[in-house]
Amino acid sequence: MDFEFELIHEDKVTGARAGRMTTPHGTVDTPVFIPVGTQATVKTLTPHELKEMGVRIVLANTYHLALRPGTAIIKEGEGLHRFMHWDGPILTDSGGYQVLSLARLCKISEEGVHFQSHLDGSHRFFSPETVIGLEKDLGADIIMPLDECPPYPCEYDYAKASMEMTCLWAERSKKTHSFPGEESVANGQALFGIVQGSFYPDLRKECIERLVDMDFAGYALGGMSVGEAKTLTYETLRYSGPLLPRNKPHYLMGMGKPGDLVEGVKRGMDIFDCAFPSRCGRNGTAFTGSGKVVIRNAEYAHQFIPLDEDCQCYTCQNFTRAYLRHLFATNEILGLRLNTYHNLFFYTQLMKKMRQAILADRFSEFERDFFLKYGKI
Repeated sequence: MDFEFELIHEDKVTGARAGRMTTPHGTVDTPVFIPVGTQATVKTLTPHELKEMGVRIVLANTYHLALRPGTAIIKEGEGLHRFMHWDGPILTDSGGYQVLSLARLCKISEEGVHFQSHLDGSHRFFSPETVIGLEKDLGADIIMPLDECPPYPCEYDYAKASMEMTCLWAERSKKTHSFPGEESVANGQALFGIVQGSFYPDLRKECIERLVDMDFAGYALGGMSVGEAKTLTYETLRYSGPLLPRNKPHYLMGMGKPGDLVEGVKRGMDIFDCAFPSRCGRNGTAFTGSGKVVIRNAEYAHQFIPLDEDCQCYTCQNFTRAYLRHLFATNEILGLRLNTYHNLFFYTQLMKKMRQAILADRFSEFERDFFLKYGKI
């Protein structure tokens, strides 16, 4: 089965969208938050636990898996789904951001990116063509092309050159991905285009127009959450979202605070990913309907109540804040697991509630009530 996207409903007031993605490994209702499983695992959790909490799709990273264990080994193991024992949809990022942020001595040219591995210093090379080849070996359902994510802030000329490079690489990625006569899906894998252009409206507009002409299966907004003010982020979403094809999924890359998800859905985004909730879970921060709980703090030592009394997750149904604080104080691994489980359950339920609100044309009310309880970002 090839990839398909169905736009089911748009909220009458805000335009927030409810849809459904169909992939070779199952369907995904949108809006959706994708837990990050960089190394072919969502840290501390099993695939069974993810399914149990309602997760339908996970993300893995091509850069990290290409370095270790190597995509050839994963291909030998019958692909990423079998390798990590996850039979639902998988999205693989190209690893372009990791190349630029983690690797040493990067040299970017039209040809691609020469870099040294952050693990052992070995010399590596990523081109648009090699990255698509790596992602074919991994066998994910949704794949992302190599792009260049400019830093923030950056000058207009740099942002324009970066956008031009991203469009050139996108075109080459599309040619490598598709067989003659095929469009944006080959071998069941859906290739999305990534929009760059920093925070310059004309560059974003030009990038979107060029990518739309190439006809990708979906479109991602990259280069966000790189240090800019929230007002700038949301303004970029406001003018970029309406330019994206209505009948294709809209993916906001790398943003994942609860308030960001609500603001992003309001502005027409369908897909989100971020390591933020799982990382916070491991560091002792939990998300609840009334805001954050830093469970390491001494104030919770005598609180024999759940993290969130309205939450139905395994953690909240069985353990108290006092116990969780004890686990973190004694460096017990179970604390990391239980807190991460709760956070991803909270995120999964947040997306489900937003979808229900969209289908009922009451997203504005949902947004108001969420921020009244949770607080502003």
